[in-house]
Amino acid sequence: MTPALQQPIAPELIPARISLEQYHRMVDAGIWDDCHVELLNGVIVEMSPEGTPHASCSTTTGEFLTILLGERAQVRPAKPITLPSGSEPEPDIAVVQRVSDNYLNHHPYPENIFWVIEYSNTSLDKDLGIKADIYATGGIPEYWVTNLKQNILIVFRDPVDGKYQSRQKLTAGTINPLAFPDVAIDVDRLLA
Repeated sequence: MTPALQQPIAPELIPARISLEQYHRMVDAGIWDDCHVELLNGVIVEMSPEGTPHASCSTTTGEFLTILLGERAQVRPAKPITLPSGSEPEPDIAVVQRVSDNYLNHHPYPENIFWVIEYSNTSLDKDLGIKADIYATGGIPEYWVTNLKQNILIVFRDPVDGKYQSRQKLTAGTINPLAFPDVAIDVDRLLA
């Protein structure tokens, strides 16, 4: 990519918004095969490459949650979820319901999603800002952000009118996911 294309969009430029259907047609046509992108509020956004800590932590957490939750949920690492805001983000981890078609016909919808997790090193502003708003607008009941620079787990809960009403920072102890209150997860297992 040329340096000019890496610059953020100038404030006076208005991006052309596309629908989920248009985005899916582009994906099906292979337009994005060589790019790592996601659709956020109708705008195609380039995703940051994964650094070593990000890849290691999200992989380890995904494996841990798969074992911990067993048949109670499906853990989907770095796969799209479809939200009504014209967004199809790819959270590092989405913990979703198991459905009979195993998501052959669609990505998980908000009603299928227990919670999502993002690991943040270079994308912290995006994850705490626009992504939090997108997940809250979509009605995702719980959103966790692991700040890899400060080793903090930030837990968002209670989405109302596109904003999470609860935000908690954890560096130790345990957390019980809302969907599985009987499951206690050591915060240390989620941090670098």
